[in-house]
Amino acid sequence: MSKKGLLVALLSWVLLVGMTLVVGAAEKYTVAAEIAWAPFEWVSLSGDYVGFDMDVMRCIAILEGYDIEFFDIAFDTIISAIQLGNFDIAASGISITAERDKVVDFSEPYWRSEQAIVIRRDSGLNIVTALAGYGSTKKVASQRGSTGDKWVQENLVDKGVPIEIARFENDPEGVLAVVTKRADAHIQGETGAAQSVKAYPDLMIAGTVDTGEIGFGFVVSEGDPKGILPLLESGVKKLKASGAWENLATAYFGGAELETIEDAWSECIVMLLDDGDVDGFAECLAEKANQ
Repeated sequence: MSKKGLLVALLSWVLLVGMTLVVGAAEKYTVAAEIAWAPFEWVSLSGDYVGFDMDVMRCIAILEGYDIEFFDIAFDTIISAIQLGNFDIAASGISITAERDKVVDFSEPYWRSEQAIVIRRDSGLNIVTALAGYGSTKKVASQRGSTGDKWVQENLVDKGVPIEIARFENDPEGVLAVVTKRADAHIQGETGAAQSVKAYPDLMIAGTVDTGEIGFGFVVSEGDPKGILPLLESGVKKLKASGAWENLATAYFGGAELETIEDAWSECIVMLLDDGDVDGFAECLAEKANQ
């Protein structure tokens, strides 16, 4: 073979290898969440993104063969960000509503949660009086853009109940407003509320309100142009079939302190990220978080 022929053959081989590497590379999807709502998602003391939603996303990505990258954004911007195509997936305890379903697509519901009313134990209030404006501040705190926020607006303020909505970027800020007596109550998902009263013993859940929610769903752009929903649905089914889903739920919703969960996560996460062992990771996390 001539030098020219050898050069052509070599270039062809390089191009072929390069094309093979590109074609064989795993797809990467961006995941948007407001990472400030334990136990579904929060930032640990070591700066890791921890939580039920975060680990479900990680596990599904491994099971379905793609990569993910998380982005922490304000909750009330998530739907519009997905609608505009700025991110591929949203996983942030997002309630499925008819209004949202008009502009984005949801997975099947993966978690059901009522809206809870959090008050101070020493306030002398109950769920009725706290929402009727009998408290000292006449304010109900909420997370801006949440279904709880919408419920208070439509069912209380718009109907003339003498209260004011104190809107915050996230639930922890709303909870803190009740702790510091800047609001009489805070409305948030029941699972998150349970964590709030654990973190602040002076608080209690006064009760829940039925907002007619179907449940939480993962979110993609309308029409699912990248074909992500089947991957999410398939991943959830695999997690439930293997028992990993139940173990993750036990780890995050079994009553363990956040610090305990963080420590367990730090010990177990190598099994997932380095070994791709979804079942082993979930079992390890459930066991160590609830020792």
